[in-house]
Amino acid sequence: MYLKQTLSRTLLAISATVLAVPMVATAAQNDGTANKPLRVILVPADGGTEDGTKKDFQPIFSAIEQATGLKFDIKVGQSYGSVVEAMCNGAADIAWYGPVTYLQAKSKGCSELLALAVSKGQSVYYSGLFARVDSGINSVADLKGKRVALGDVNSTSSFAVPVAMMMAGGVQPARDLGNINMAGSHANVLKALAEGLVDAGGASFDSFEKAVNGKAIDPSKVKVIAKSAPIPYPPLAVHPKVDGAVKAKLRDAFNNVEKLPGITKDQIRGYGGGKVDGYTANVSEQDMANAGKLFEMVTDQVKQDIMKKASTR
Repeated sequence: MYLKQTLSRTLLAISATVLAVPMVATAAQNDGTANKPLRVILVPADGGTEDGTKKDFQPIFSAIEQATGLKFDIKVGQSYGSVVEAMCNGAADIAWYGPVTYLQAKSKGCSELLALAVSKGQSVYYSGLFARVDSGINSVADLKGKRVALGDVNSTSSFAVPVAMMMAGGVQPARDLGNINMAGSHANVLKALAEGLVDAGGASFDSFEKAVNGKAIDPSKVKVIAKSAPIPYPPLAVHPKVDGAVKAKLRDAFNNVEKLPGITKDQIRGYGGGKVDGYTANVSEQDMANAGKLFEMVTDQVKQDIMKKASTR
């Protein structure tokens, strides 16, 4: 069922983000008091389950709440597009995005960087194209005529970067692939790959590692055919209209999250639920903008062509 996500739902996600007229809410944002908790919305990186993505971030926000007195209301969006929409219509104060969705919200004036996870001194991760060992695929060029799964159309590492890698390798997805399944999430891409419903798929290495550790996929049956350049970690962002003093508290807390009472090092998680060393609020808007160059060839028209292809069975 997860491979039969309707075209209308995905086209709605495109229109809510890439094609929408920029609009910034004028209402005041919440201030983190008990009556007006800071509304946090997370992209559904693991399918949008409350016990998945939310579980990864709950300990961090609980520790920040204990240290600062700020209150939070955490939810997971139904799609990547809905998270951008929530931030831009004033329904959220803090969001966790992929770089693509962050840049979409930034361009509409409704997001600024708050913090990035840090692991081994870096704040980067990688996207990949993975193929079944028995698929006969050994390179990007071999994807021609094959069945390929991709995630949410607004996902950085399960859509934009894999599509860009295919195009850089001489494969035009809408024209050259045998079939495209829009699985909706990294986890679903990898599930389709594990079950042999597709020959290859695009997902992040963090999600692949999580699937392997959870025994959702057998690494002996899947191989990497392409690995991306480093991508900035999916960022936490704050609405520009959040009070400056609240922003300062948040940034200080994220800079010191590993030292806060009420949290252990094992509970500090990042993208895909992976353990990270901490977070940094010393982030660069320019670095995030530069990340857009990894997938700038994935235009609105490319997205629409892929969705049209995916709707054809």
